[in-house]
Amino acid sequence: MPTTLTQSPAAAVLDRLFTAAWRDDLLDHPDLDFDTATAQERADALHDVYMPVSPRGGELLYSLVRTSRPGTVVEFGTSYGISTLYLAAAVTDNGFGHVYTTELSAAKVAAAGANLAEAGLAGVVTILPGDALRTLAEVAGPVDLVLLDGWKDLCLPVLRLLEPRLRPGALVVADDTTFASMAGYLAYVRDPANGYVSVDFPVADGMELSCWSPATAIQ
Repeated sequence: MPTTLTQSPAAAVLDRLFTAAWRDDLLDHPDLDFDTATAQERADALHDVYMPVSPRGGELLYSLVRTSRPGTVVEFGTSYGISTLYLAAAVTDNGFGHVYTTELSAAKVAAAGANLAEAGLAGVVTILPGDALRTLAEVAGPVDLVLLDGWKDLCLPVLRLLEPRLRPGALVVADDTTFASMAGYLAYVRDPANGYVSVDFPVADGMELSCWSPATAIQ
């Protein structure tokens, strides 16, 4: 069955963005010290680096949104909008829902907005520019689905910020879970005491799928 993902203009935009992303190389920024740089410094230095979700990861996101039919989707880490396009396409094909996504790089905010407009999906997405710990504090709940794909050391703080607004049964998806910097996040969502039922999913660089089930938390 045809979907927004398989039809132009969204399909053509994704093809173009993935082609550009495959040329990326973080080694082009040898002066950036991730251990000492602030989130803003990282965002500014890597404003031209796509850091996208994988194609298979994007297809998984699309399927998860189609299946769970969320009213409110929150994304941490817009970048050039590749993962946002998958989320927006699924919301569009569901016929309802809205995506709130946040990005620290002003250059990427502008690029993502242009990409969503080119794909015809800007109407179901709000891009929140700035620090996610501030911008996402303003998103009203309940939140039905979360994608965490920003700076890895901030994924857990962002999740904890959103937790009071998560609908019971909400799905939280974290990307790049094979990275060492995601160890603390994984320990948190895999601990039953914290109210999640969590499982890893084998796509490129790893994804963790966590269902918010506070009633099952171990007291």
